[in-house]
Amino acid sequence: METRVAMLAIIVREGTAVAELNDLLHQYGKYIIGRMGVPYHARGVNIISVAVDAPADVISALSGKIGRLAGITAKTVYAPENAL
Repeated sequence: METRVAMLAIIVREGTAVAELNDLLHQYGKYIIGRMGVPYHARGVNIISVAVDAPADVISALSGKIGRLAGITAKTVYAPENAL
Protein backbone atom coordinates (compact mmCIF):
# COMPACT_ATOMS: atom_id res chain seq x y z
CA MET A 1 0.00 0.00 0.00
CA GLU A 2 1.27 3.46 -0.89
CA THR A 3 2.18 5.71 2.03
CA ARG A 4 2.45 9.45 2.54
CA VAL A 5 4.72 11.51 4.72
CA ALA A 6 2.91 13.98 6.94
CA MET A 7 3.31 16.12 10.04
CA LEU A 8 0.63 16.27 12.71
CA ALA A 9 0.60 19.50 14.70
CA ILE A 10 -1.07 18.97 18.06
CA ILE A 11 -1.92 21.65 20.62
CA VAL A 12 -2.85 20.39 24.08
CA ARG A 13 -4.80 23.00 26.05
CA GLU A 14 -5.95 20.72 28.88
CA GLY A 15 -4.12 17.82 30.46
CA THR A 16 -7.26 15.73 30.97
CA ALA A 17 -6.91 13.93 27.62
CA VAL A 18 -3.14 13.41 27.62
CA ALA A 19 -3.42 9.73 28.58
CA GLU A 20 -5.86 9.14 25.70
CA LEU A 21 -3.56 11.03 23.32
CA ASN A 22 -0.58 8.92 24.35
CA ASP A 23 -2.64 5.74 23.93
CA LEU A 24 -3.59 6.77 20.39
CA LEU A 25 0.01 7.59 19.49
CA HIS A 26 1.07 4.22 20.90
CA GLN A 27 -1.57 2.41 18.80
CA TYR A 28 -0.23 4.10 15.64
CA GLY A 29 3.41 3.78 16.72
CA LYS A 30 4.48 1.69 13.74
CA TYR A 31 3.77 4.68 11.47
CA ILE A 32 5.50 7.32 13.59
CA ILE A 33 8.89 8.52 12.35
CA GLY A 34 9.50 10.91 15.24
CA ARG A 35 7.82 13.05 17.85
CA MET A 36 8.72 16.27 19.63
CA GLY A 37 6.86 17.94 22.47
CA VAL A 38 7.40 21.46 23.73
CA PRO A 39 5.70 22.79 26.85
CA TYR A 40 4.82 26.47 26.49
CA HIS A 41 4.24 27.46 30.10
CA ALA A 42 3.66 31.15 29.36
CA ARG A 43 0.50 30.24 27.42
CA GLY A 44 -0.44 27.12 29.36
CA VAL A 45 -0.29 24.78 26.35
CA ASN A 46 1.85 21.94 25.09
CA ILE A 47 2.84 21.78 21.43
CA ILE A 48 3.51 18.37 19.92
CA SER A 49 4.69 17.58 16.41
CA VAL A 50 4.47 14.03 15.11
CA ALA A 51 6.06 12.98 11.80
CA VAL A 52 4.40 9.96 10.19
CA ASP A 53 4.79 7.77 7.11
CA ALA A 54 1.51 5.93 6.58
CA PRO A 55 -1.34 5.34 4.15
CA ALA A 56 -3.45 8.49 3.76
CA ASP A 57 -6.49 6.87 5.38
CA VAL A 58 -4.44 5.92 8.45
CA ILE A 59 -3.11 9.48 8.79
CA SER A 60 -6.62 10.89 8.44
CA ALA A 61 -8.01 8.46 11.01
CA LEU A 62 -5.30 9.28 13.55
CA SER A 63 -5.69 13.04 13.08
CA GLY A 64 -9.47 12.78 13.38
CA LYS A 65 -9.29 10.71 16.57
CA ILE A 66 -6.82 13.12 18.12
CA GLY A 67 -8.92 16.12 17.11
CA ARG A 68 -11.98 14.67 18.86
CA LEU A 69 -10.20 14.55 22.22
CA ALA A 70 -11.36 17.24 24.65
CA GLY A 71 -8.93 20.15 24.97
CA ILE A 72 -6.80 19.04 22.01
CA THR A 73 -6.53 20.48 18.50
CA ALA A 74 -4.83 18.65 15.63
CA LYS A 75 -3.99 19.65 12.06
CA THR A 76 -2.15 17.67 9.41
CA VAL A 77 0.24 18.83 6.72
CA TYR A 78 1.14 16.40 3.93
CA ALA A 79 4.40 16.33 2.02
CA PRO A 80 3.93 16.64 -1.74
CA GLU A 81 2.97 13.30 -3.25
CA ASN A 82 6.12 13.20 -5.37
CA ALA A 83 8.33 13.57 -2.28
CA LEU A 84 10.27 10.42 -1.48
